[in-house]
Amino acid sequence: MDATFDALVAEGAAVPTEGWDFSWFDGRATEERPSWGYARQASVRAGAAPSALDVQTGGGEVFAEILREADPTPARAAATEGWPPNVPLARNALARFGGTVTQSDEDAPLPFDDASFALVLSRHPVPGRENLAEVRRVLEPGGTYFSQQIGERSNVELYEFLLGPQPVDPVPRIEKLRAQTAGAGLEVVELREARTRIEFFDVAAVVHFLRKVIWTVPGFTVEKYRDRLRDIHEIIRRDGAFVCHSSRILLEARRPSR
Repeated sequence: MDATFDALVAEGAAVPTEGWDFSWFDGRATEERPSWGYARQASVRAGAAPSALDVQTGGGEVFAEILREADPTPARAAATEGWPPNVPLARNALARFGGTVTQSDEDAPLPFDDASFALVLSRHPVPGRENLAEVRRVLEPGGTYFSQQIGERSNVELYEFLLGPQPVDPVPRIEKLRAQTAGAGLEVVELREARTRIEFFDVAAVVHFLRKVIWTVPGFTVEKYRDRLRDIHEIIRRDGAFVCHSSRILLEARRPSR
C-alpha cells in the first residue's frame, strides 16, 4: 500500500471545484499559454467598447482581469454563468466594475435584448454548448465576438491514458467552428489554433483537474480510475511529471454592419 499515493488522491479529491481560478495548481502543474495572450487582447477590445458581455464566465475571474486592464472600463458589463455555485463567485468578482451576472444554462437563449452589446467575450465555453446564433443576436451591428476555445483532442494523452484510444472526428474542430460561425451570420476575422504543453507534478493535481474540467473524462471518479491514477503516480515518480498537451483556438468574428 502506497500511503503517499492515497494521501495525494485524497487531497485532490477534497479541493473545491467552484470558480475558474487555477491558482491551487501553482507548483503542482504548469500549462504553457498560447502566444496570442487572450486576456490582454480582450482587454484592448473591452477598452474600446461601451458595453461588454462575457458568456459562460465561470467564477468571473478572467472577465474581472479583462475589465481591470481595460482603459476605460466599459460603461456596461454583464456576464452569464450556468453552474449555480459559480454565480455568487462571479457576482463578487465583477461587483467592483459594476458588472451584473445572470444565471443561464450554457446553451439557453441569452437573456438580453437584440443588439445590446458592442463586444461579446467567451473564454473556454463548454465544447458544443456555445450558441453563436445567440451571440450574433445580442451583438450590435459591427460588434465583435472574441473567444478562446478548447481545440482538437485537448489533453489527449491524459484522457486516452484513462479511457483508451478514442475515435477521431474526421472534421477538425477548428473547421467546424469556422462553419458554425459563418452559419450563424458572423464574419470570421481571425481563427487560429495552438498546442501547448501541460505538466502535472503530482497525482493530486491530476485528480483535481479531472474533477474541475469535467469534459476531459466525462463521469470521472477516483474510485472508477484508481488503478490508472496509480499508474500516473508511478510515471510522475519516475519521470518527474506526467506530460500532455492542450489545444486552444482563438476566434474573432464580427456581426456585419448591415
